[in-house]
Parts: sequence; C-alpha cells; structure tokens
Amino acid sequence: MNILALDTATEVLSLALEADRLSREVSSVNRNSWYLEADLGLRHSEFLMEMTDTLLKNAGMEPADLDLVACMGGPGSFTGLRIGFAAAKGMALALGIPLAAPSTLDCMALSCLHWPGTVLPAIDAKKRRFFTALYRGGERISPYLDGETAEIGALIPGKGQTLLTGPGAPKLASLLGDLQPGRILVDSGFRKGNARELLVIVKKSNILDNRKAIFAGPMYLRKSDAELTK
Repeated sequence: MNILALDTATEVLSLALEADRLSREVSSVNRNSWYLEADLGLRHSEFLMEMTDTLLKNAGMEPADLDLVACMGGPGSFTGLRIGFAAAKGMALALGIPLAAPSTLDCMALSCLHWPGTVLPAIDAKKRRFFTALYRGGERISPYLDGETAEIGALIPGKGQTLLTGPGAPKLASLLGDLQPGRILVDSGFRKGNARELLVIVKKSNILDNRKAIFAGPMYLRKSDAELTK
C-alpha cells in the first residue's frame, strides 16, 4: 500500500511516504520510504503542497499512485489541523482513496515507545493548560486531557520516571518540577515532526474499514478563543 502522512499539528511540519508499489527504477535503490521535515512556525499553508510534491517526486510517484492519505487528528494548532485536514480530504476525495486521522498525542507517544516508564506527550494549550495523556509502552492509559498542571500531575504514577515529549514538554516539565521532583525528564527530541509515527499507527489499524473518516474533523479538546468569547 502506498501511504502519504501529513503532520501539521504543531510548528514542525513533517511528511512521510511509504510505498510498496514502485517503478523498477526506484525500487532498484532498495528504498520504500521518504521523509521531509521543516520547523516553519505554523507557515504550513505556504509549504505543505510544495513539500508533498517534492516527496512524491523523490519517490518517482504521482498522486494517483497513492492508496491512502493520513493527517493528524488532533489535538494541536487549530489552524495547523485545519490545513492538514483540508489537504488530506482534498486528496482523498479527488483520488477516491481512504483518509485516516489518528490522535496527535498517540503519534507523539509512539516516538518514545522504548522508554521503560510512562510517557507524557504535551502540547501547550496556553493559559497554563496542556493537551496531554499518559502512555506506557505506546498504549494510552488515561483519557485525553486539556488540563492544568495539578490535573496533569495527578496522572503521573507515584513510582518511576515519566518522560515528557512534544513541543510543550519543557514548559510543562518546569511547572511539574515542584510537584514531582527528580521524576520528570524531557525527551531530547521533544520538538520534532511525527509523520513517521503517523504512518506506523495507520498501518496497524483497520483504516480501510473506516469509511466515515472522510467526514470527520479534528479533535480539538477545547473550543477556539473565538468560540469561547461569543
């Protein structure tokens, strides 16, 4: 299956492509996956389609060769998620292929799959709140949360060390430090794209059986500021 994954949920834009049907010229180099990443500060609308075109050209593919397109399902940047969904839905509808939109937090946690303790991906939701959930071994063991520091601290087990990842990790770690002294660590690669992990999750799930995903929207966990001030 030829799968394109788009991560527009944070300031780091990343794209991943995996293919099992390639031309003889491309397959001769023994490569079936490609990746692009750029830390753009939420300028995704300017570069997403250009980077998509570059990724496909690097693989010797056309959009018509794709079997599935995936984007981050949220939470994340309101604007970034909308851009990702718009691009993914547009391609899925135009090409007649399925769309997948797994949780952003699930993808972030998967990047720390081999950490022996618990993992807490964090996206800064502003107003001293964070989008997060608790994971162990890549499996979510808490609800998705739009929480304050005290709520998040209550999730963390009383024993062992918890690894924070995602763009909000350093800020949350500094706030949790007094509550959990010595037991909070920050992933050295906390600020990165997660399109590769998005591909892994899509491949493990029954995406082709979920025909309703094309009508879905992002999981925000919170209303936008405009909605809250109405």
